[in-house]
Amino acid sequence: MDLRPTADQRALQASARDLLARRFGRDRLRAAVDDPALDRALWRELGAAGFFALRLPEADGGVGLGLPDAVLVFEEAGRALLPGPLVAGHLLAGAVPGAATGERVVGLCDAGAEGARLWEHPGNCDELILVEEGSPDGSVDGGEDGSEGGIPRAYWNAPDWPVLESIRSIDPLTPLARVASYPRRIPRALDVPRLRREAALLTAALQLGSAARTVEMAVEHAGRREQFGVRIGAFQAVKHLCAEMLIRVDIARSAVYAASLTGQSLPVIGAKILADEAAVRNARDCLQVHGGMGFTWEADVHLHLKRAWLRLEQWQSGAKAEEALAEALLADDAAG
Repeated sequence: MDLRPTADQRALQASARDLLARRFGRDRLRAAVDDPALDRALWRELGAAGFFALRLPEADGGVGLGLPDAVLVFEEAGRALLPGPLVAGHLLAGAVPGAATGERVVGLCDAGAEGARLWEHPGNCDELILVEEGSPDGSVDGGEDGSEGGIPRAYWNAPDWPVLESIRSIDPLTPLARVASYPRRIPRALDVPRLRREAALLTAALQLGSAARTVEMAVEHAGRREQFGVRIGAFQAVKHLCAEMLIRVDIARSAVYAASLTGQSLPVIGAKILADEAAVRNARDCLQVHGGMGFTWEADVHLHLKRAWLRLEQWQSGAKAEEALAEALLADDAAG
């Protein structure tokens, strides 16, 4: 298995980085902290660039690429701290009209076994699809229209739009709400296990990008900050911190890239665990390198840490992922 991106994939990743650098640089990032409403013009530009339609067949107006290519693009989105329901827009591009082009913003809420029902950017989404537990195959009971089981779907302009509870998000760039009730159910046939698996992998790719960016931020700061007339990057303790951060990124990147090639559950679970660890621990170490300055509102380091904490609980939380992986490994060991 060759985990190295091809020349075409490197070009794809570079173009995604260039687009985000032009359209969502630091000034726009800081502006979004004060006003987290989605930039619909940027969303449509992402759609025009193929961000959401990356894996749709060319015959359907998509780019026709695969999951490994999507992972590379999402890594860049995580590096830039791009806000918005990116995972939902990408995974539902073929299911919701207008989502592929960015004309419509779709939300994806996973009730899961714990029933958290957290929904990103509720005030900016045009539609919501709620994934919840149902039969063993992931379906739910049929809706009022007599359709067969599937994933319920609700429209923004429906009179019985879900009842929401506002909650304070730890990430200032990601407004959240809890879906208190979901009264109307219009089932939509989707492969729920695959949806959850790919959502976890793309979230891991976002974590990977953030982890890689905090390494760069730590090294950049250590190279210019002086203490006692010496740049702090010359101190052995700082060198070790940065080296450990880089090692975490390399390990997580290998796991995420490998999982994107197999698409199987266990590799995805492992990739999510390693990417979560890299994102959270690297952000903390980056804060350490920055010292007291890193804890200030003006610094960007805390934004990476808060986003990493948020993603840690999305699409299989760290604790649940570890339990699932442990159970699978024990089952394999017993079978062997």
